[in-house]
Amino acid sequence: MTPTLVAPPSARPAADLIAKYDGRAPRYTSYPPATQFTAEVTAERYQAWLAALPTDEAVSLYLHIPFCARLCWYCGCNTRAVNRHEPVGDYVRLLLDEIDLLGAALPARLSAGAVHFGGGTPNMLSLSEIDAIFDRLGQVFDLTPDLDVAIEMDPAVLTRDWVQAAAARGMTRASLGVQNLTPEVQAAVNRQDTFEHIADCVDWLREAKVGSINLDLMYGLPYQTTANTLSTLDQLLSLRPERLALFGYAHVPWMKSHQKLIDEAALPGPQARLDQSESAAERLAAEGYVRIGLDHFALPDDPMAKALAAGTLRRNFQGYTTDPAGTLLGMGASAIGGLPRGFVQNATHELTWRAAVKEGRLPVARGVAVSDDDRFRAEIIERLMCDFSVDLAAVCARHGRNPQGLAAELASLTPFVADGLAEIRGFHVQVLPPGRLLVRSIAAVFDAYFNADSQRHAKAI
Repeated sequence: MTPTLVAPPSARPAADLIAKYDGRAPRYTSYPPATQFTAEVTAERYQAWLAALPTDEAVSLYLHIPFCARLCWYCGCNTRAVNRHEPVGDYVRLLLDEIDLLGAALPARLSAGAVHFGGGTPNMLSLSEIDAIFDRLGQVFDLTPDLDVAIEMDPAVLTRDWVQAAAARGMTRASLGVQNLTPEVQAAVNRQDTFEHIADCVDWLREAKVGSINLDLMYGLPYQTTANTLSTLDQLLSLRPERLALFGYAHVPWMKSHQKLIDEAALPGPQARLDQSESAAERLAAEGYVRIGLDHFALPDDPMAKALAAGTLRRNFQGYTTDPAGTLLGMGASAIGGLPRGFVQNATHELTWRAAVKEGRLPVARGVAVSDDDRFRAEIIERLMCDFSVDLAAVCARHGRNPQGLAAELASLTPFVADGLAEIRGFHVQVLPPGRLLVRSIAAVFDAYFNADSQRHAKAI
């Protein structure tokens, strides 16, 4: 393991700095952020962007499955709980139609090097539906021999047969949502899981030769403490997953009404959230995991840790990734895609998405075109989010810019430098260990669209 990739245990921002900088900021899974998406990007515009795609580059595919067997109250995803399979089956039939619509809009039969299933709960798909989706993708795209297939899963409805079926279709990576194993915390967010069942799920994945297993955890949930965060983590570390993710709960009940069911008085404050996050990070570092970006951890020989060391780590709508593709094509209700000319998002409302597909239209609802300035700033922000450092002179050279043009942004970093959160040497910006959890606020300095007073973003910590 490369020691410099792991923040030292004492690298925490002080309480006064949390209060000063823990404002709202984009998650920067894209730039421009999704808050800049508008209805000006239509299906017709998307078709033009698709027609202009290079035919000699592999694309990546994202399929959104917006159904769950249970609705977890903390959830910020586009999903709904169903107790019958008929809505899922109807949705899959239309998803197959959308794949055909997408294929008809492409300039040629493109190669696809990665497929990511998100949700919702993709493992609510029946075994025949898994086969149908992969068969249709194979009819429209050339799926590469080394295809990377990643699937998000809810352990509560995962079975050994489902794992075997997905593995037979090439599943290489699996992500299990765990969040926290404390009964009091689980009851407060309408989620019940046991460590024993999580261990069974991991065993099934290992048996099926799935090479990379990720476990998702959260901090900042109601009744969550540092002690029960570490207790959960210690149990899961016995399973030795290749990756873990540690996400901060974003309480946005004005956007997700089911979050109103959470007792706000039981939510930990900023200092407690920080202690949960950093204590978990320290425990993972002690167990040999490499800290990656804001919220990921991986074993040293994992491709994500290697990408970090090589400076090739990327960030997109699935979070941190090793995927080098320049195009991500999204399918399903609310799915987001990224193309060289801009970003697009399908209709979020499932009925609207269904109606568009039934009418034979690409179900695009909004998006944003990307300018040269956006691409320039996107690279700066991505490097800060991934590497916690950026060589502004090198980025400027790649974009034909003069680094002196960033004088105002560098001046705006002065408070972060004065508070020991960042340092500037010439045109090289380095986020220091105490500033890691505040990197979104530091990156926002380079965001031409950022509005510090906006309530549309989650808290920085």
